Amino acid sequence: LELLGEYRDDFTVISGLVGISGGHQAIDGFLTGVPGAGQPGIRNGVSVDQFAAEHIGAQTRFASLALSGEGLGLSWTRTGARVPAHNSPSRLFAEMFLEGKDHEVEAQLRNLEERRSILDDVRDQATSLRSQLGTDDRGTLDEYLTSVRELEQRLVTDEKWIKTPKPQVDVEPPTDISNRSDLIGRTRLLFDLAHLAVQTDSTRLITIMLAGATSAPPIPGVTQGHHDLSHHGKDPGKLAQLKLIETECMKVLYELVAKLKQSRERDATLLDQTTVYLGSNLGDASSHSTKNLPILVAGGGFRHGQHLAFDPQDPPPLCNLYVSML
Repeated sequence: LELLGEYRDDFTVISGLVGISGGHQAIDGFLTGVPGAGQPGIRNGVSVDQFAAEHIGAQTRFASLALSGEGLGLSWTRTGARVPAHNSPSRLFAEMFLEGKDHEVEAQLRNLEERRSILDDVRDQATSLRSQLGTDDRGTLDEYLTSVRELEQRLVTDEKWIKTPKPQVDVEPPTDISNRSDLIGRTRLLFDLAHLAVQTDSTRLITIMLAGATSAPPIPGVTQGHHDLSHHGKDPGKLAQLKLIETECMKVLYELVAKLKQSRERDATLLDQTTVYLGSNLGDASSHSTKNLPILVAGGGFRHGQHLAFDPQDPPPLCNLYVSML
């Protein structure tokens, strides 16, 4: 945290919160709070970002952005499906800021019409099926039809944004990093895109799964992967290497906070208007404990410059924080 000392009045450290149990699998419930998420037979629920997107997502070109440094993301739909995550910064940059050729735009509009036609057929078939179902099955079908209506509304919004010019940014398009162990470089690219997305009001909701490769990252003094080092068993050598990696991670966070602080939006900084939340589903990765989670919240107009230390023996749930954020 010393790396963030310059901005200590702009963030709060929170300790003593508890997440859902489940070890590694608890990452599936990190933003949903569903007990048992990630376990066989347990259907996940909506993540906090997608819940917010239902209310404000239509105001921007992208209702939300799910990003990931290593494949899977953190976001889940209301029906418990994982939202596919972007892991190619170059492709995402093109989607956000590069205008397509006329024939590409026309193809996108034709695709929207085809999707509308498919949804019309699905809705008609589902409606005719309803009278043949029992009460429980009707409830399931109603959930399905709600998803269809949400998709129809999203198609209308998509058509509007396809016809709206994309924002112009004076930035070179990023080049993807093929080295999967370069978690710092990959994270930096995602954070840079997150800043641009918020700055241009392309979206107001972003989740980022930070990379945690099993191979050694290109950091001097580090010979093992981040994941392996997190299972340190209190070994001093592993802890020393883990500190090197997480120090580099905090440097990237510092860069993001600094960019948001230096960007103005009307009479405030972009950091004042943006809540930055950094956390983990594990309080101690070595023992897979989900107690005493490491949590940092910056910006967003909250009263900062403090450490909120809750009692780990009587811990409030992590989701209480999400209520405050919402």
